Amino acid sequence: MKKKIGIVSLGCPKNLVDSEIMLGALKKEDFEITNDETEADIIIVNTCGFIESAKQESINTILEMASFKDKKCSRLIVTGCLAERYKEQIIEQIPEVDAVVGTGGYGEIADIIERTYKGEKPVLYGKLDEVDYLRKERVLSTGKGYEYLKIAEGCDNCCTYCIIPSLRGRYRSRKMDELVKEAEFLSSNGVKEVILVAQDTTRYGTDIYGEHKLTELIQRISKIEGIEWIRLLYCYPEEIDDELIDEIAKNDKVCKYIDIPIQHISDKILKGMGRRGTSEEIKNLITKLRSRIPGIVIRTTFIVGFPGETGEDFKMLYDFVEEYKFERMGVFTYSKEEGTPAARLKPQVSKKVKEKRLDSLMRLQKNISIENNKKRLSKKYRAIVEGVSDDGIFYYGRTSAEAPEIDGVIYFASAVPLETGDIVDVKILNVDEYDLIGEVTDESAQ
Repeated sequence: MKKKIGIVSLGCPKNLVDSEIMLGALKKEDFEITNDETEADIIIVNTCGFIESAKQESINTILEMASFKDKKCSRLIVTGCLAERYKEQIIEQIPEVDAVVGTGGYGEIADIIERTYKGEKPVLYGKLDEVDYLRKERVLSTGKGYEYLKIAEGCDNCCTYCIIPSLRGRYRSRKMDELVKEAEFLSSNGVKEVILVAQDTTRYGTDIYGEHKLTELIQRISKIEGIEWIRLLYCYPEEIDDELIDEIAKNDKVCKYIDIPIQHISDKILKGMGRRGTSEEIKNLITKLRSRIPGIVIRTTFIVGFPGETGEDFKMLYDFVEEYKFERMGVFTYSKEEGTPAARLKPQVSKKVKEKRLDSLMRLQKNISIENNKKRLSKKYRAIVEGVSDDGIFYYGRTSAEAPEIDGVIYFASAVPLETGDIVDVKILNVDEYDLIGEVTDESAQ
C-alpha cells in the first residue's frame, strides 16, 4: 500500500511554497497525500524560526504531531527555518523526530524519508546556495483562486534584528523564463491571482541580470491568459523605483496594493536596525506612491521596542502612523534573537514597555482602519470568491485591496451560486474594524 503523508506548513507564504514543492516531489515518488494527520504514516512539520513566537509555535506543533506516533504515524520529519537553526537540539530533545531537514534540503525529502526506513536519523543542513528545488512541480494547496510565486530565495539585507540571511543564505533570483513557465502552470490550474513573494521582491534580478527586473517580470506574467490579478508583497522601500511605480499605475492586472516593511521612522532606530533608508526618504516614497497611483493600498509592518528605542522614538512612530493612516498595518514587538547584532545592543527595552507600545499602535490603527473602511460604503468592487462562511449564509472573499491571510475579508450574499475563484462585483453595505459586508450586484462570475 502507498504510504500516506501529511504536512503542516507554518510561517510565511514563502514557507508554504516550499511545502508545496515537497508535496510535489513526494507525490511523484508515489506517496499518497492526506490532510488528516490521524491518517498519515509520515508527518512533516515545515517550521518557522524567525522570532520567538514563531519558534514557540513550531515547537508546540512538533510536539503535537509527535503524539500521533502512538497511533498510525511512524515517521516525523521536521523541516524549515527552525530545523536549519536548531538541528542538534531538535534531534536530541525530541526523540520522536526521525529526521531534520534545513532550508536547502527540500529537494531531497523523498531520499531523506527512505533513509529513515533504513534505520537512519538524517540531519541535512547548510545547503544555503540551493535553489534548484524550486523548479520542481508543486502540489497547489490554497484552493481559493490564488497562489504564491516565489521569485527568489535568501536575503542580502543585513537588518541587525533578523536571522533570516543565516538560515536562508544569500539572495538568489530565479530565472525569468522559469518563473513565467510556473505562472503559466498556475493559470492552467485555475489560479486567477498570482502573488509575488521573496524575502525582498524589489531586489529581483539584480544578482543574475545585473539590474532590477521585477517590472519586466510583471509585464510578462500579465500577458498570461487567465491571470487576473498580480500582487506584490515584501517590497523594500529603498528598492522601489519610478519604473515599478509606473507599472503598478498603468497595468490593469497589477493590484493597486503594495506591501512595504518600513519597520520604524526614527532615523536613530532605522540606523540601529541596519536599514538603508531615512525617515525623509520613506515619507517621500509614500507621498509619491499615493500621488502617482490614486487609491493605492499600502500595507506595512513596524517593530516596537527595538534596543535603544526611547519614548521620543516611539512618539515619532506613533505620530507618523497617525499622520499617514496606512490602509493595512501590522506591528511586532522586537524579538531578541541569538546570533543577530541587535541582540548585543543596549539598552534592551522591557517586555512590559514593548507590549504597551504595541497595544497603543494597534488601537490607533484600529480606528484608522474603521475610518478607511467607512469610505468604502456603497461602493462597488471586484472580489474573488474564496469560499462559504461557517454559518453557510454568506460567501467570503477579497478585493484587490486585501491580501489573503493577513488582511480582512468581505462577506457577501449572492442570488446565484458561486464557485471558489469566481470574480464578481460586490457592493459594500456594512463595515467593522477590518472586515466588510456586501452583496453581489453582477452575477456574471468569471
